[in-house]
Amino acid sequence: MKFNFKAAKAKETVNYEKEKAFVLTPQLELYTAVATTGLSDQFYEKAEAKLQRLRELIAKNDAAFVAKLAVYAREKMYLRSVPLVLAVELAKQKTGDSLVSKMVERIVQRADEITELLAYYALANERKDVKKLNKLSKQLQKGLAEAFNKFDEYQYAKYNRDAAVKLKDALFLVHPKAKDDAQQTLFDKIAKDELQAPYTWEVELSLVGQQKFESDEQKKNAFRAKWEELINSNKLGYMATMRNLRNILEAGVSKEALNKVCAYISNENAVAKSKQLPFRFLSAYRELKLLENGRTGKVLDALEDAVLHSAANIAGYDENTKVVIAADVSGSMQRAISAKSKVQNFDIGLMTAMLLQNRCGNVITGMFGDTWKKITVPKKNILANVMEFHRREGEVGYSTNGYLVIEDLLKQKKAADKIMLFTDCQLWNSKGNEHITELWKRYKKIAPAAKLYLFDLAGYGNTPLNVQRDDVFLIAGWSDKVFDVLNAVEEGSNAVKMIEAITL
Repeated sequence: MKFNFKAAKAKETVNYEKEKAFVLTPQLELYTAVATTGLSDQFYEKAEAKLQRLRELIAKNDAAFVAKLAVYAREKMYLRSVPLVLAVELAKQKTGDSLVSKMVERIVQRADEITELLAYYALANERKDVKKLNKLSKQLQKGLAEAFNKFDEYQYAKYNRDAAVKLKDALFLVHPKAKDDAQQTLFDKIAKDELQAPYTWEVELSLVGQQKFESDEQKKNAFRAKWEELINSNKLGYMATMRNLRNILEAGVSKEALNKVCAYISNENAVAKSKQLPFRFLSAYRELKLLENGRTGKVLDALEDAVLHSAANIAGYDENTKVVIAADVSGSMQRAISAKSKVQNFDIGLMTAMLLQNRCGNVITGMFGDTWKKITVPKKNILANVMEFHRREGEVGYSTNGYLVIEDLLKQKKAADKIMLFTDCQLWNSKGNEHITELWKRYKKIAPAAKLYLFDLAGYGNTPLNVQRDDVFLIAGWSDKVFDVLNAVEEGSNAVKMIEAITL
């Protein structure tokens, strides 16, 4: 993000460590909050507080920017929940034109997102019982009506759950207009609860589990046969396959079935179509590392191949570009991104750092806490590299002394081209001497072409340096799409301009 305009003068504040920091513009603050939100408790900020801050930031921003940001988050960063939040909150503040309806039609990309949006609408408006969906925003209704025509019977049946808002409830509330007779027949099936049960791994395995078996061996054989059938059906999706790698191994499927699984998850086209967030591969890898199974190694190799494919499109740097990559492993980074996840900001930072490290020809990598430590790892085996950093994080302590990265470069008088910090941006100096801002200004005298990139993994709304000057840039998010923003920075654009370029 290029913000090197002369008139820039960012407002100073303090971060959660009581260290000097700089306030972001409303657009940048909303962008970073959205790109890094799981709407769960974080180290410095509880979920309810973050939700309230999102509401306040939406009110501070132009409605068109909010709508385009929701589309960007869904289509480019593959986020599901927060675009629905943006849609509902914007609908509460805006009426009249078709901006909200166009946004809703774009961001609803799975059948269950229709009911999830309505469930959040009821929650956001503090409505309960039979009246929870009364007085639905006309623009939300119009957008959902358009979205209803996106999905087929399989997609509706797959997500037809007994939840707070059922699919049938949504149909009766939204009143979508069928695009043809076949679509009307489908809507009638939803209304009458007559959707055909979908062929999914959950349904199929549930049916096996309901059967009675004479022995545990017979039961195990039945589950193995069912897994092999699911694998050979070609109907087990990429995410479902990733989620069930341990189950597949423990079921003892045939060599042919396991080879097919490995070939699928490591297939370049399948990886591209899956749109998996990078940390999903790490979650699968970590889960399998706990498994004592002689065939696990080939699956781990397949996951490494998959990650290499996901990194292949990242614009890297050749040996003429000197890059320093530093991962924040402080205590505040070791916080789960959601209540249901074991993944921490710490993991996302390491994963993103190692993806970039793979694409650099001349790179120094390391981690910082109380101290800054350089760690050399191979360019391949991205997931193994993350695990190695994870294993060694206690070697540097748990403060957030990111300034040490710059201080070390100064001491060595080493001119790097790009310094990249993967952090929650709550940097401070636990030793109480120089602030990172002063160190960076000094460093620019010996390396005037150097650029400092802050990869914000938490979105707390402030940065340790002024991103509006001195070649300091802010990039936020958990997706590999953050590298598209990085590439845009190199070309003189920025995330806000990318969002504003979206047409609704």
